[in-house]
Amino acid sequence: MNKLTKEEQVKVVACLVEGNSLRATVRMTGIHRTTIQKLLVELGAACSAYQDKIFRNLNCKRIQCDEIWSFCYAKDKNVPEAMKGQPGVGSVWTWVALDPDTKLVPCWFVSSRDAGAANHFMHDLAGRLAHRVQLTTDGHKPYLTAVESAFGCEIDYAQLVKIYGAERAGEARYSPAQCMGARKAAISGTPDKAHISTSHTERQNLTMRMQMRRFTRLTNAFSKKIENHEAAIALHYMHYNFARVHQTLRVTPAMEAGISNHVWTLTEIVNLLD
Repeated sequence: MNKLTKEEQVKVVACLVEGNSLRATVRMTGIHRTTIQKLLVELGAACSAYQDKIFRNLNCKRIQCDEIWSFCYAKDKNVPEAMKGQPGVGSVWTWVALDPDTKLVPCWFVSSRDAGAANHFMHDLAGRLAHRVQLTTDGHKPYLTAVESAFGCEIDYAQLVKIYGAERAGEARYSPAQCMGARKAAISGTPDKAHISTSHTERQNLTMRMQMRRFTRLTNAFSKKIENHEAAIALHYMHYNFARVHQTLRVTPAMEAGISNHVWTLTEIVNLLD
């Protein structure tokens, strides 16, 4: 990677943040896949460290949380017996928090979907907020104890519990069951019912699947190593928060949140390596 010029690094990053796979990036740039992968891992670590440092004391009023599924190495049913139970092999979930007002993603966490992961994610989120917020999650049960542990009574917390019908015959492999409705449940504090929603963070899940090839279903572009997976997500959110102008806001989420005063270029992102 040290042999790449700054211009070559920018070309690689431009390909990756627009949803191209490693092999597609190789064809477009002529750079070896191992070099691209090394750049991704190192730049991903730099992006993660920068956002971890700067996303503090945030003046968010509302937060929506959700989890998005993916897998590393192999799907659960195809994981070799000797590798079952190893971290980062099989199903991998990305916990995401989003501010629906600024569209900023202040934190995320790549792990399993258990209570320990929920607890870590909520404590991380709580440490980044400047004051009391209204929080909305789905009906995933580990949120209940995790939110109480991280925020105590200093939170207006609600869950949006969706009610699904029976799976549709012949489409079960590719389509979820039909959503018959949703129930708003106030858990703690006095959440405003008009703002009990997870729509914005669910829309962010689509952005992730569109902008990262490893999240695209029914392909062989999935992550083979958890380190590469985490790096790709960190790079994605660096680009999303700082360099991509949101179509609704007309500025980047970081600008809307008062964290940045300009639209970052890919060169600026690459310079985080320095």
